[in-house]
Amino acid sequence: MADSHSRRDTCRSCGSSDLTQVLSLGDLPLSDGLLREVDLAREEPRHPLDVVFCAKCTLVQILKTVPPEELFNADYPYFSSFSDALLEHSRHNVEARIAERRLGPQSQVVELASNDGYLLQYYVQHGIPVLGIDPCSGPAKAAEQRGVRTLCTFFTQQLADSLRADGTQADVVHANNVLAHVADTNGFVAGLAALLKPSGVAVIEVPYVKDLVDHCEFDTIYHEHLCYFSVIAVSAILRRHGLWLNRVDPLSIHGGSLRLFVEREQATRESVECYLADEQACGLTEPDYYRDFGARVEQVRSELVALLQRLKAQGASIAAYGAAAKGAILLNYAGVGTDLLRWVADRNVHKQGRYMPGVHVPIVSPERIAQDAPDYMLILPWNFKDEIMRQQAEYLRKGGRFIVPIPRPVVLSAEDAT
Repeated sequence: MADSHSRRDTCRSCGSSDLTQVLSLGDLPLSDGLLREVDLAREEPRHPLDVVFCAKCTLVQILKTVPPEELFNADYPYFSSFSDALLEHSRHNVEARIAERRLGPQSQVVELASNDGYLLQYYVQHGIPVLGIDPCSGPAKAAEQRGVRTLCTFFTQQLADSLRADGTQADVVHANNVLAHVADTNGFVAGLAALLKPSGVAVIEVPYVKDLVDHCEFDTIYHEHLCYFSVIAVSAILRRHGLWLNRVDPLSIHGGSLRLFVEREQATRESVECYLADEQACGLTEPDYYRDFGARVEQVRSELVALLQRLKAQGASIAAYGAAAKGAILLNYAGVGTDLLRWVADRNVHKQGRYMPGVHVPIVSPERIAQDAPDYMLILPWNFKDEIMRQQAEYLRKGGRFIVPIPRPVVLSAEDAT
């Protein structure tokens, strides 16, 4: 059931109609649209995943906008705190910001898309006032239980203006992996500007489009991710709303991300200039940089399917680990379902007992790994492969093997664990 409603023909950032398609993954189900057993007989909505490049501002983006209320609802299954690596990443982030900005009991920290309080809890532990903003009631409730004051709503320019009118402005605003999620990109950034104190800083994390393309991370393209940022593209959006990108830190998390430090006054560091120059030199400002992406994506799909089919033909049992959004994209694009995979194990209790969208592979507790002892397990959240392999050291010790699909499918054994 494909749907063409809310399909744009202009850039989400600058409004230009000079858009070039660089990749199409076809009509796919919503990546976090996990199913219950009663849903399996129903036709699932599918939406196109067409990726385009804007010649005017260089922003890479998808054209289809699924209503945010459909994506981020009361049934939203993602809880950040189930990832130990993400928690550690967040704790280090908080401690660095406290030290750099000399934050204390008189400070105010706000996080947009604060999920289950995974990050703000570390500020609370230091006695620093916080406010989380997140539209999903399940994670928001979990955050409140951690002592993280949370508004269960979408962040908009109107909300920012209302908070500011009530005297709430932030010394630090965190926005991790959310800028790409919002349909009104300009309204979100305008709200960010309104929420910041004159001396405040917004600390924004985004997956880096250069890493996505260079490492063929196509499974991070899904309906929640409307935009894919370069430093050139994000800087243009910020300047439009009176904000300056003053510093860029590279991050390894999520297959390659950027931490952006954004302020009201210009204090540009060398890191920004280096990224801008490198992107120009590498050609990220031209569509040619992205033209072979589709061919490399197809090669990954072909190699993965061939590997799984060969192992199955040899009599091997295969399961998967991690019912991640990127996993739903990978399985549906590759056409890998219950014919090849027994189940997907996931630590998130909110996902267990449900089914992967489109392909209907059941989601089970990790305890099933020891019970069934599959010969191979396909790691769907490959960006956390090291954490997963450490957690499953016993499975590896007993001869189990993991398949990592991106950037090229490889098989890893105990000798490869870090």
